[in-house]
Formats: sequence, structure tokens, C-alpha cells
Amino acid sequence: MVTAYPLPEGFTELEVFAIGTALLVEALLGFCLNGLTIISFRKIKELRTPSNLLVLSIALADCGICINAFIAAFSSFLRYWPYGSDGCQIHGFQGFLTALASISSSAAVAWDRYHHYCTRSKLQWSTAISMMVFAWLFAAFWSIMPLLGWGEYDYEPLRTCCTLDYSKGDRNYITFLFALSIFNFIIPGFIMLTAYQSIHQKFKKTGHHKFNTGLPLKTLVICWGPYCLLCFYAAVENVMFISPKYRMIPAVIAKTVPMVDAFVYALGNENYRGGIWQFLTGQKIEKAEVDNKAK
Repeated sequence: MVTAYPLPEGFTELEVFAIGTALLVEALLGFCLNGLTIISFRKIKELRTPSNLLVLSIALADCGICINAFIAAFSSFLRYWPYGSDGCQIHGFQGFLTALASISSSAAVAWDRYHHYCTRSKLQWSTAISMMVFAWLFAAFWSIMPLLGWGEYDYEPLRTCCTLDYSKGDRNYITFLFALSIFNFIIPGFIMLTAYQSIHQKFKKTGHHKFNTGLPLKTLVICWGPYCLLCFYAAVENVMFISPKYRMIPAVIAKTVPMVDAFVYALGNENYRGGIWQFLTGQKIEKAEVDNKAK
């Protein structure tokens, strides 16, 4: 006999199903697209460049976000979190780790593109590996803090997934939030803004716009901005007065990052797309060397 668990407070059956379906679609599409990016990097020699290693880092992080979303979708269909409190802490940590690594890696790509187009310096393997390792270790540092008592992981409003607990709004939360935001959103955003502005000016001078310089930063702001606004609102007001269903919307929007990133950094990249096409069809790409610059 199957146990029918009660609906989470503040949600109708249709809303729970809709959120679970949205998370499942985001997880499957994002995982397939970024999995294709990873496999192509592994199989196509021309794609294995220092610059594309940073694109690989984004794809790996985004696959992690997709796994996190898939677990949340599965739990949503069950109407409850089946993995206990320890599972909640692991889920929150894993989600934060991959999200922060994705943001840091996106900033690293912006830094690399700036030097490629504006200073004409070529990224070396040692630098690319160091940047990738730093992005993941930096993300791990901030993600482990809630497990050590600075910040806290707890259930999302739907109570079928876990993330940073913003419901208390106490000093512990506020200090962690501001430090986290400065180092993992504002600084990466500033790097992306200044890098792509410089690249845009370079493109205007040459008359050759090789890619949309505004798209990466817009992706960061649109996908992560609503969640950041919710967290900051929780620091100054009692966020519990907001309906649980509305508090779930920023989390669902944030889970679209893997799909969008795949189009911005891999499929939207002419040369990387050529490598993916070669992997899928066996047809050789025209250029001998593939990087993550031209679009």
C-alpha cells in the first residue's frame, strides 16, 4: 500500500506537481546539454585547450546543479523529503558548492576572454588549471561554512529540497549572507561587467562583434538575481510573511542556470559547437584549433 503524504503547507497539489515538473525538466535538459559539453571536451582533441578547460569547469558545476534539481524534483513528486536531516545538509552543501563554482568559473571565463581580446595574451595550461582549482576550493570554503555553524542549511518552503536557511534573519545569517554575496556575487559580477565592457569597446573599434558581450552578465543577474533579492529581503524583513509558493519561484529560476550556461558558453560558441558537431556526426571541424572565444 502506497502512503499518501500530505501536501506541503501553502501549496496545492497542482502547484507541487508543477514545481516538481519544472525542476525535472530543468535537470534533464541541463544535464544532457552540459554532459554533451563535457563528453565533447573529452573526445575531441581540438577542444582540449586551456580556455575550454574553464568552460568545462562551468559544465561540471552545472551538472552538479542538475543533480541537485533532480533530487528536489523526485522529492517533490513524493511530497516530502525522504533523506532525513543529514541528507538535507548534504543536499544543501552540494547545491551551494556547484552553484558557487559555476559563478566563479563564469567569472574566470570573462577574465580569460578579456586578456584574449584586449591584451592579446594567451592562457597557459598551468594558469587555467590553477583558476579552475581555485574556483572549486573557494566554492567549497563558502559551502562548508553553514555545516560549521556560520549560516545554516534547512528546507526550502516546499520542504522537498534544502538550501541556505534565510527564514531566521538573525545576526549569524546576516553576517554570512553579506560576506557570501560580496565574494561570490558582487565581485564575480564586477569582473564580468568590466571584462565584457572592455571587450565590447574593443569590438566597436574593430567593427567585428564576435559574440554578445552582454549575455553572460545578464545570465548571472536574471538567473541568480531573484534568489539574491529574496535572501537580502530576509535580512531586513520577516520573509515568512511571503507566501511559500512565491518563495519557491527564485529557486526554480536559479535552476535554469545549467540550460542557459550551455547555450552561452558551449552551444553558443561557434568553435565549441563545431567540436560538439564533430563528436555527434564524425564530421571534422574546419579550424585546427578550437577555443572558447569566437561566437
